[in-house]
Amino acid sequence: MHRDNGSGDATPGSPSPTHGGRLRHRKRSSEVHPDVNKANDANLLAYDRNKYKSMLVRTYSSLWMMGGFVFLIYMGHLYIWAMVVVIQIFMAKELFNLLRKANEDRQLPGFRMLNWHFFFTAMLFTYGRFLSRQLVNTVTSDKLLYKLVSMLIKFLLPASLIAINDVAAYFFGFFFGKTPLIKLSPKKTWEGFIGASVTTMLSAFVDLSTGWLHCDPGPMFMLESYDLTGWIPQWFPWREIAIMPVQWHALALGLFASIIAPFGGFFASGFKRAFKFKDFGDSIPGHGGFTDRMDCQMVMAVFAYIYYQSFVMVQDLSVETILEQASYWQQGPDANRKVVDAPNPRG
Repeated sequence: MHRDNGSGDATPGSPSPTHGGRLRHRKRSSEVHPDVNKANDANLLAYDRNKYKSMLVRTYSSLWMMGGFVFLIYMGHLYIWAMVVVIQIFMAKELFNLLRKANEDRQLPGFRMLNWHFFFTAMLFTYGRFLSRQLVNTVTSDKLLYKLVSMLIKFLLPASLIAINDVAAYFFGFFFGKTPLIKLSPKKTWEGFIGASVTTMLSAFVDLSTGWLHCDPGPMFMLESYDLTGWIPQWFPWREIAIMPVQWHALALGLFASIIAPFGGFFASGFKRAFKFKDFGDSIPGHGGFTDRMDCQMVMAVFAYIYYQSFVMVQDLSVETILEQASYWQQGPDANRKVVDAPNPRG
């Protein structure tokens, strides 16, 4: 008798040929094709054939930027303020060009001029009030715009931590990066992210204890002793440690710069991929545009300001000071010099 092999009897408990084919198909579909892995690995710096050439260009540009930053800090507050304004203008230019290229099919006369009009209006509104109260007094007497703690916590330390994090992430990813971190930024790796986090935290804590600040230290820079007797084993040689309060704040800023601030770069990468552009610009060789370098800085700047206002600045305003400031806002510009010259009890 003729027997149909396609519909043959199956032993109890054994999968049918059709069911087995489905299982094999599902297994194959869940596997990642080797070509896909090779394509993902090609985006990593560890597999880039021209990585050493790009590293030299990037390092050369970074040294110039670091030297210029240190020079402007040495020159004083007005030069730092001018640097921030110039960076903002370049960032706005790159974003406007990006939007213009994305909508180049739309013929809107005067659209670019309108963008710059709103930008400079917002800048004048933001910096105009600051200059109206501070510029005359700063230029004539070379008085600091901010005290040491304010300048360090709100600008120098956050900016330097982001720079350290970027450099460490690049070099750890350059030499050890094997595992992709996020699809929005194909060249980011877990090795670079973790290595940069550890480096940033150590730099934040150690940098402020090296004695590079030569000035009259305030309470934030005075060493405080902490007894560790109940927290460490008996064989541990040190029973107490001396740490400055500003170092605890530096650890908090370093933690944010390591874990949260890099997401500014991830969002910027997603923004560029949405518009199908590799970089925001080409102003900085090896880095792209100013926006490519300042994406994490913007996130860090917001956090540093909120952190300083919430945890660092001393809130000991007296009733007289509050009434004086309220009368200033009622009187208008005529009270500028009186408020500027008055001592600030906030510390």
